[in-house]
Amino acid sequence: MSGGPPPTGYFVLPEADMEGALTPDAELSADDVAEQMADVDDVDVDVDVDDEDDIDQDSPETDRMEPFDTTGLREIGNLASWTVSTAKPGCGVQALRDDDANLYWQSDGPQPHILNIHFIKMVNITNIRVYLDFTLDESYTPTRLIFLAGTSSHDLIDFAELSFEQPKGWIDVDLTGVGGGRDGNVLRAFIVQMKVMENHQNGKDTHVRGVKIYAKDESVRATTGSRKAAPWGETGAKPPPAEEEADGLDEPDWLANPVLR
Repeated sequence: MSGGPPPTGYFVLPEADMEGALTPDAELSADDVAEQMADVDDVDVDVDVDDEDDIDQDSPETDRMEPFDTTGLREIGNLASWTVSTAKPGCGVQALRDDDANLYWQSDGPQPHILNIHFIKMVNITNIRVYLDFTLDESYTPTRLIFLAGTSSHDLIDFAELSFEQPKGWIDVDLTGVGGGRDGNVLRAFIVQMKVMENHQNGKDTHVRGVKIYAKDESVRATTGSRKAAPWGETGAKPPPAEEEADGLDEPDWLANPVLR
């Protein structure tokens, strides 16, 4: 090796370290190999097995619309005109109505943030659902919602209020006792209004990732019919017997309809 300075870009070990450095022809003894293997075994490897599962569960792409049984129901949001009090560009009604949970309505103004759903006719609402996700939205997440309904914007009456801390997923609005239908649990209205009164950590603006409104599907009722099945259609029941006849005897001719002479 020449005594000149090393080329630029190369690192030269001090002479003391060079003495312990391995040469290409050097070999490790069995004891050295065993000692190095023991050091490898002592290294703690922190692997979170649940990471992949957590990603799948927390991802909004795994949460799609229609997560509950909609048999006999129909989503009627397309029958209404949707308006919001304020919205960021690209985060308005269209994003709120989209089935992609990655999209959301983001307000852009003072509270309360208001969503108006104005139907073209009186509707009988059986279910209202709201999609929120605290994991993704944090301080944008609503923690207090008020729902109102009526025939116009001048006679709205509140019928439900929801409060929560860290909501995630679909939340059902309680319609118990709203007055419509045979059971009194059907909401009859032209207008439904949702007010975001408070956000997590006193956040100013809000994120709402989905709102769905359902009513009974009249086309299903028309197809299946409303006539009840005959009593003998039930399990264990029998059809009504035909006209009773005497066992083992045939009706004689003279028992036929009399002939007047």
